[in-house]
Amino acid sequence: MSATERLQALGLELPPPPRPIGNYVPFRIGGGLLFLSGVGPRRPDGTSMTGKVGETVSVEEAYQAAKLCGLNLLTNTIAALGSLDRVDTILKVLGMVNAIPTFRDHPKVIDGCTDLFVAVFGDAGRPARSAVGMGSLPGNISVEVEAVVLIRP
Repeated sequence: MSATERLQALGLELPPPPRPIGNYVPFRIGGGLLFLSGVGPRRPDGTSMTGKVGETVSVEEAYQAAKLCGLNLLTNTIAALGSLDRVDTILKVLGMVNAIPTFRDHPKVIDGCTDLFVAVFGDAGRPARSAVGMGSLPGNISVEVEAVVLIRP
């Protein structure tokens, strides 16, 4: 089953492409790699999941926020490549969690994104990954995720 077919089988709705907030582009391609700018947990209706994890946002809610980030990254991947089927491997993910200083479960949160990638791409969706805490994120979003993708030759 292709990545596009897996996404359809999962019954997930991809949001429309997010607009950059600032002077940058949502992606760049170079050297056979797709560099995806960081995206937040924007829902298909344009609203975002906001709040500080460990204070007003639970780990499960933040996991869902990271999954939304993953869906937004898939939207940008399609915008860049035309199809998810051009993805060879998700090489690297950086997940940033807007969390209170004593929060410790950053990896559990970012699993929301990487679990999605594994569901869509199989083992090729299992990236090298960093999951880090931040004192704040733009617009008080709960999670932001960026990725680097190897493009199928």
